Amino acid sequence: MALNHPSFGTIDDNRVIVFDTTLRDGEQSPGFSMNLEEKLRMADALAELGIDVMEAGFPIASQGDFESVRSIAERFAKDGPVVCGLSRSAPGDILRAAEAVKPAARQRIHTFLSTSDLHMRVKLRMSRDEVLEAIQKSVELARNHVADVEWSAEDGSRTDPDFLCRCVETAIKAGATTINIPDTVGYAVPEDLARIFRMLRERVPGADGVIFSAHNHDDLGLAVANTLASLHAGARQIEATINGIGERAGNASLEEVAMALRTRQDVIPYSTGIITQNILKTSRLLATITGFDVQPNKAIVGRNAFAHESGIHQDGVLKDKTTYEIMTPESVGWATNSLVLGKHSGRAAFRDKLATLGYTLGDNQLNDAFKRFKDLADRKKSVYDEDIVALVDDEVVRIKDRVKLVGLTVATGMGTRPIASVALEVDGEACDGVAGGDGAVDAAFNAVQQVVPHRAELKLYAVQSVTGGTDAQARVTVRLEEDGKMVDGQGADTDTIIASTRAYVHALNKLLAKRDRTAPPEMMRAG
Repeated sequence: MALNHPSFGTIDDNRVIVFDTTLRDGEQSPGFSMNLEEKLRMADALAELGIDVMEAGFPIASQGDFESVRSIAERFAKDGPVVCGLSRSAPGDILRAAEAVKPAARQRIHTFLSTSDLHMRVKLRMSRDEVLEAIQKSVELARNHVADVEWSAEDGSRTDPDFLCRCVETAIKAGATTINIPDTVGYAVPEDLARIFRMLRERVPGADGVIFSAHNHDDLGLAVANTLASLHAGARQIEATINGIGERAGNASLEEVAMALRTRQDVIPYSTGIITQNILKTSRLLATITGFDVQPNKAIVGRNAFAHESGIHQDGVLKDKTTYEIMTPESVGWATNSLVLGKHSGRAAFRDKLATLGYTLGDNQLNDAFKRFKDLADRKKSVYDEDIVALVDDEVVRIKDRVKLVGLTVATGMGTRPIASVALEVDGEACDGVAGGDGAVDAAFNAVQQVVPHRAELKLYAVQSVTGGTDAQARVTVRLEEDGKMVDGQGADTDTIIASTRAYVHALNKLLAKRDRTAPPEMMRAG
């Protein structure tokens, strides 16, 4: 049965709305925060991916969050996805969200309130009648500002069924156009979500006039399974994030849900607007921005997702790829031929390869990236797609950084204490630092800290190879924590010490940006 929606018009029953919350719920992960420039780059990539709704942030959380949502709304002032701002049920939250999303061509306010007895008693300290009244007033206020209002029952999967029906009925009567039932703590199993959505559609008056939405967390590793079960039971909006990032164990992975729907049309006959060929580049962009790589065996986007090492598997794939591949690598953006460029390749070939990999750079960015490519080609025998992605992301994402690594020299040897000398550019000013350390990397980090003093502790230092061979680029991840704020940084280079220092400087830049971000006291996060 078709449904009429203020943002999407007539929606066929087999169409699934994709609500991406990478920029809101995903960014709540420790160490995953983004600055404005990074959020705008990610917003552009999500729009190119074909998402329907972009939850751009939590405008009341801070002035920085408000400005991010506002800037994204301005980005899509003429066309693009629905731009959504999250709010609690408080009037101030709703008005702030309305102001933030106002420039967008299509606007949504997403307001939420806890409905489980546990949350009402411990967190809200409100009675059921008070919660019902707050739902009515908050949705009505939001509806006065935008035509598209989503209401969420935080901890909905653990809410008393009869009371959940009353809450949903109240929200619909107040003007909500989308009803979201989150599994906020990742407690539910697929049968639970299927039962809840069927119950609401059967028992709640007006349920046939709204879109039901599934927002599942992955604490038990069931977020994607729960999302698919919700679709079977009548939900027609899925809320997910790129790479499955989010609070605690994360959210349902957008790429996994999208490819499950595409691959298993025989049992999940629903469609989305996702351009699946853009999945990999969007995943890689997020990993570079956040400084957090996906694990190698991650479904769809992990580097081993289409790798075959077993002799039996290799033999089968060589005869017929469908023996061991249920989808093609190209369908999600993997290239079939990764060895294409070398030190004799020109700018035109490099630009063409970037376009193939999904990058469009301005002249200055292209010049910087091409210079790094030629330097890399001089040091490596073979340059692979993964090498190009690593160096371009490392160059482009860092372009707005306050601190930039200009030069590094390390003197070390067996039986001697390493000494590192760094040349940095801090807010446009050249600065030098010299320091020793227990190892070459420690010395380089100490030299950077001499120039940019901080109290951050090193919580993680990880090195992995971008490709194979002794001349492979190293991709390093560094995690720093200062006053409870955690950030991850990444860097890539054929020299592991340089890659490590790039990652350290990247993390410092994120830490500097995060120092100014503050949230109001007792801020409650949605499910």
